[in-house]
Amino acid sequence: MIIDCHYHLEERLLSREELLQRMDEAGVEKAALMGAMVDPFPEPARPLIGLLQILITHRSLRAIGRLMIDSFTKEGDVKLPLGVFRIEPDPDNDAVFVAVRGCPQRFAGWVFVNPRGRRDPVREMERWQNEPGFVGAKAHPFWHRYPPEELAPVARLLSSLGKPLLIHAGFGSHGDYEALLRQVPDLTLILAHGAFPLFSDAWPAIRERKNIFVDLSQSTYLGDRTTREAVAFLGPERCLFGTDGPFGFPAADGKFDYGFLKRRIERLFPDPGMRRRLLGENFADLSGIG
Repeated sequence: MIIDCHYHLEERLLSREELLQRMDEAGVEKAALMGAMVDPFPEPARPLIGLLQILITHRSLRAIGRLMIDSFTKEGDVKLPLGVFRIEPDPDNDAVFVAVRGCPQRFAGWVFVNPRGRRDPVREMERWQNEPGFVGAKAHPFWHRYPPEELAPVARLLSSLGKPLLIHAGFGSHGDYEALLRQVPDLTLILAHGAFPLFSDAWPAIRERKNIFVDLSQSTYLGDRTTREAVAFLGPERCLFGTDGPFGFPAADGKFDYGFLKRRIERLFPDPGMRRRLLGENFADLSGIG
């Protein structure tokens, strides 16, 4: 089974019906949904994306790249090269599990938590943990602006349930997931976007910890080179296919090209066994879905 481990349910960009159609066209059988946390914004031009990837994946240039993507208003909204976009402190878990209930054979659901939001993260987890299709918790320390160790109560609950935590780490203290793992050492942790923002600088420590994985989602942060290098360094058993849709490269109709990152994996990794691990088996093993 081919499973997209990282998709934001944002029907202003792609309806559920359109998503299912594009999954069918791409040959993806299941998507793990999470709430959307940012207002829709246009995809940057590909030359700008190429420049950003060079800047953020090279240690000597990363500080310049950080200036482009690590800027926020006093209200907590993100300032990107294309404008200021509102950040939602409490992404909608209800909509996610409505979608999962409506199509359980195609959708699973992450519970989005934010320790600095309006909802208590542990109570939110407890609300959904017995829901069919529940795969774990998603958190965004980067855009919600907190150190990952604030997720320790959620991490303890996830560890007891045998479910993973997927985080989009940030810069500085907002990326210190090691502090979280010191509190909950047996947590299964998935780092989004190839271990953004440190990438290869983080991979040696990740390789030493068998409970840390990376997803290969997002066409803005990850290019072919970084994707290939992540799998070569960490091994195909530690990497997961995800899209981060519906944000990413557009198709000819201007909407999200759902098959873009699946095609990248198929192109870069022709070995059938490696493809199976990357495109679904790894996440099925971690999440308990299939």
